[in-house]
Amino acid sequence: MKPNANSYILLKNCSNNYSIKASNAHKRYPGAPIQVLKVSDERRFELDLDALESILLRDTIRDKPVVVVSIAGDFRKGKSFMLNFFLRYLQSGCGTTDDWLGSTDTSLKGFAWRGGAKLVTTGILMWSEPFVIKLDEGQEVAIVLMDTQGAFDSEYTVRDSATVFALSTMTSSIQGMYGCEDNLQVLQFFAEYGRLALEATGDIPFQKLMFLIRDWSFPYEHPYGLTGGQNLLDEKLDIKMNQATQLQRVRRHIRSCFSDIGCYLMPHPGGKVATSESFDGRVADIDSAFVKYLKTFVPLMLDPKNVVVKEIGGHQVTGRQLME
Repeated sequence: MKPNANSYILLKNCSNNYSIKASNAHKRYPGAPIQVLKVSDERRFELDLDALESILLRDTIRDKPVVVVSIAGDFRKGKSFMLNFFLRYLQSGCGTTDDWLGSTDTSLKGFAWRGGAKLVTTGILMWSEPFVIKLDEGQEVAIVLMDTQGAFDSEYTVRDSATVFALSTMTSSIQGMYGCEDNLQVLQFFAEYGRLALEATGDIPFQKLMFLIRDWSFPYEHPYGLTGGQNLLDEKLDIKMNQATQLQRVRRHIRSCFSDIGCYLMPHPGGKVATSESFDGRVADIDSAFVKYLKTFVPLMLDPKNVVVKEIGGHQVTGRQLME
């Protein structure tokens, strides 16, 4: 991924703990997560160019526009769990049938995930097999799924979290910000990156951002789904005269750095998901209310009429160009 004008701004702030390394030892495993950003023994981030090439330069997508979908947020909040439902939706042909969730008794596979408090994902991973879909106007694009290390884990610094977030944000065309109610404020740690990129080029640096607020406890104030989420987001990002100057600035930066911002509210997935060590992702073990809104949220992100092609400088980017 050759840095563009926005990338230079972002990477300049991450340069002391970020390096590029080509690994000759990398081996492709079709239909599996591949780590493209690794954490070295010296706690430096290393970009694996061979891994990226195996995904972005394959003949089937190298010259097609790409849609890069990532999920970010704080650690152990279910990002990889949700991403595997994205995977299931794409494997079904983008929900061409109503039962894209499949059997309710099938375990959830794909990106590594588990319940509990220990960190699972480190660095950045991509699914090895991009999904080629046809948009309503007939254009073929390739969807690449990206999983990211959780932010604010006790083993990593805020700077580490900012590095991963910045790299995933500048690469993505659709970013899900996954978490719980208080995570609407998480972007204050990263708004400075977008501000610098905006000042450097004059262009909106990032594309689509969707907050997913799981475990929403106040549906009587804002109902589950997109409408309730958008109302909550408008409240949280509203600029008030009595707010501190810094808080006002953060809200302006967030609004100005993304071309599209949304928010979706979901209920808790249920006691077995949260507390059972044996839970393996079977839909039968997830609360029906969560499943109901899951079946709406995933198409909202991935249906051909909703996806956003990666752009740099107003121009669509192919797999080859993203790699360069």
